[in-house]
Amino acid sequence: MAVFLVVLALVALVPAFIFSAVLLARNNEAQQKIVETLVTANARAIVQSVDREIVANLTTLRVLSTAPELLDGRFAEFHARVSEALADTGAHLYVVDDKLVSFLSTRMPMSEQRRVPVGDRDTAQRALDTRDVAVSDVVYGKVSQQWVVNILLPIFPKGKPPMILGFNRSAMQLSSVLLANRMPDGWNVALVDSKNNVVSSADGTLAVGSPFLVGHAFTIPSGGWREMQLGGGRDLLVAQQSLLTGWTVVAWAPRDIVTRPLSDAFWSLLAGGVLLAAVVVLVVYWVSIRINRSVRGLESDARRLGQGQPVEARAFPIAEIETVSNALGEASRRRQAAETEVRFLMRELAHRSKNQMTVIAAMAKQTARGASSVPEFVQSFERRIFGLARSTDLLLAHGVAGVDLRELLTSQLDPFCPVDGKRASVAGPPLRLNAQSAQIIGMAAHELATNAVKHGAFARDGGKLVVSWTADPERLLFRWQETGLKPDSEIVTRGFGTTVIENMVGRSLGAEVERTLYGDGFTWEFRIPIDGLVPGDRKDTPGTGTSRHPPA
Repeated sequence: MAVFLVVLALVALVPAFIFSAVLLARNNEAQQKIVETLVTANARAIVQSVDREIVANLTTLRVLSTAPELLDGRFAEFHARVSEALADTGAHLYVVDDKLVSFLSTRMPMSEQRRVPVGDRDTAQRALDTRDVAVSDVVYGKVSQQWVVNILLPIFPKGKPPMILGFNRSAMQLSSVLLANRMPDGWNVALVDSKNNVVSSADGTLAVGSPFLVGHAFTIPSGGWREMQLGGGRDLLVAQQSLLTGWTVVAWAPRDIVTRPLSDAFWSLLAGGVLLAAVVVLVVYWVSIRINRSVRGLESDARRLGQGQPVEARAFPIAEIETVSNALGEASRRRQAAETEVRFLMRELAHRSKNQMTVIAAMAKQTARGASSVPEFVQSFERRIFGLARSTDLLLAHGVAGVDLRELLTSQLDPFCPVDGKRASVAGPPLRLNAQSAQIIGMAAHELATNAVKHGAFARDGGKLVVSWTADPERLLFRWQETGLKPDSEIVTRGFGTTVIENMVGRSLGAEVERTLYGDGFTWEFRIPIDGLVPGDRKDTPGTGTSRHPPA
C-alpha cells in the first residue's frame, strides 16, 4: 500500500507541476504581450509627439508666410519681427530664393546677412517641385555647425519669384520628446531619419547623424516587435514610422530582459517541486502505515453492506477511515430508505397509470361521438393524446414539486400561437399544480386552444387571446378571454372541449365555471378551490361545477 500511495502522490504531483509550468509559460507570454503592446504604444506616442512638434513649426511658418513685411520685400522689418518671436526657443528661420540661395537668417544680425547656398539642396528642391511642405532628414548645418533638421514651406507670391521659408532647429532638442514618454526599464529609444541616420536618442548614447544599426539592413518591423542581433546578443526591436516626416522611432532591449522572469520562475518551480515531492512522499508513507492498520476493519462492514445487512458506523484511530465507516453506515441507512421509496413510487406509478387510462378512455368516447369518419376520429384523438403527453412530460420533469401553471399553459398554446407574441399572452403569479389538476387544466387549455384555431381568436387575423389568473388562500380565479372573432363564429357548438370544461374542470376540480359572451368575443372564468390544486393534496372526490352560460 505504501508503494501505491507514493506512486499515486507522484501521479498527482507531476501533472500539477507540468500544469504550473504551462501556466507560467502562458503567463509569461501574456506579460510579454503586454510589454510589447506598451512599448509599441509608447513608440507610437513618441511619433505623434514628434509630429506635433513638426506641425507646430509648420503652423508658425504658415503664419509668417503671410507677413506683409515678407511679401512686400521689407526683409529688415521681417528679420526683426521674427528674431524677437524666436528668441530663446533654440529655433531659427531663414529665407531661400528660387536659386536655392539663403539670403536671410535669424542666426545673424541683419547687418551681417550674406547670400549662402543652402546645404540641403535636395529638400529645398523637393519643396519647390511639389509646392508643398518638405521635412529634411538630419543634416549638418554649415552656419550653425551642428546637426539640425529643416522644415521648409514654399511661398509663391503673386508676380514675384518663389521663395522658401525654412525652419531650422537643433536635432538635440527632440531628445525631450523621446524622454517624455517613458519606456519600461531596460529599453532604449532613438529617432531615426529616412536614411537610417540617428536624429536623436533618449539617453544620448547614439551620436546624432551616425548610422543606426551599422552593418544591418534596417527595415521597419510590422505587427509588434521582432528579434535582431544588434550587439553581442539577441535584442527585441519595435519601430513606428511617421507618415509626416518619414522618420522612425525605434525602441530596443536585450531579449534576456523579457525572457529572464520565465527562466527564474521555472527554476524556482523546479526546486520547490522537488522539495515538495520529497515531503509528500515521506508523509504519504507514514500515512500508509496508519491506514494499513485500520483498513482491514472496514472489510467486514463492506461485506455486510453487500449482503444487505444493517451496518453501524464504528470509531477508528484514523479520521479518514472513520469517515469511510460513517459513509458505510449512512449508505446502509439510505439503501433501506431507497427500497422503501421504490415501493412507494411503484404504487404511485400504478395509481397515475389508472388515472391516465381513465382520461384516455373518456377522450376516446367523446372523440368518437363528434367524429363523422374514422380518419377524423384518428386525427382528433391523436391531437388530444399529444396534448395529454405534453402535460405528462411536465409532470415527469418536475415530479412531486408540481407543475408550474404558466409553463403548462405555454406548452399547450405554443403549437397554435406562440405565447407573449402579438396574439397570445399568459400572465399571472407563480403557482404550482399537483399531478391530477395539471392534467385536467392542461387538457382544458388544449381544447380551448383548438377551438380558438377553428372558430375563435386564431381563426382570423386580428384575433387575440389573453390568459390570466389571480390566487388567494381560498381559490384560484382563472380567465380565458378571446377577442376579434369572426362574426359567424360557431361559439355555441358543443363538443369534446365543452365536456372537458364541464366534467373535468367543473366537476373533477370542484370549480365554478362561467362564460360571458359579448360582441366580438367571449370570456371563460373558472373559480377553483386552491387546496385541490397545490402539490401534496389529492382530491379524489369530484366537486360540482356550474355554468351560467351555454359552454362552447
